[in-house]
Amino acid sequence: MTERKFTLSKDERISWKRHIDLLFASGESFIAFPFRIIYLALEEEMPAQVSIMVSVPKKKFKRAVKRNLIKRQAREAYRLQKYDLIDPLVEKNKSLLVAFLYVDKVVQPIEAIEKGMRKAIRLLNERVV
Repeated sequence: MTERKFTLSKDERISWKRHIDLLFASGESFIAFPFRIIYLALEEEMPAQVSIMVSVPKKKFKRAVKRNLIKRQAREAYRLQKYDLIDPLVEKNKSLLVAFLYVDKVVQPIEAIEKGMRKAIRLLNERVV
């Protein structure tokens, strides 16, 4: 077994517009408060088993400082728990595109974001794996 690296590399982030468009056009979604998760299981070979993106609406948070804070906290929560999602996917040889959309109207403390991320990863495992 390879050594686990709790990093979030470029490969693990959705950067292709084609993947983003595909995810929002044909992905499925559910809510794990404070996130709305849109996901799409892929059969094609990708550089990373799971690629993610985090989005915070400008309409609810006018200041970029708050949007960036929420995105940073969400990425950190995912980074620390990503192997709970990646390990079952490796066994099934599946790839996954995931978008975490922040839906709350206020900035949540990091504990609430981590709790929402744990719930999101658990529900993703139930639905995809």
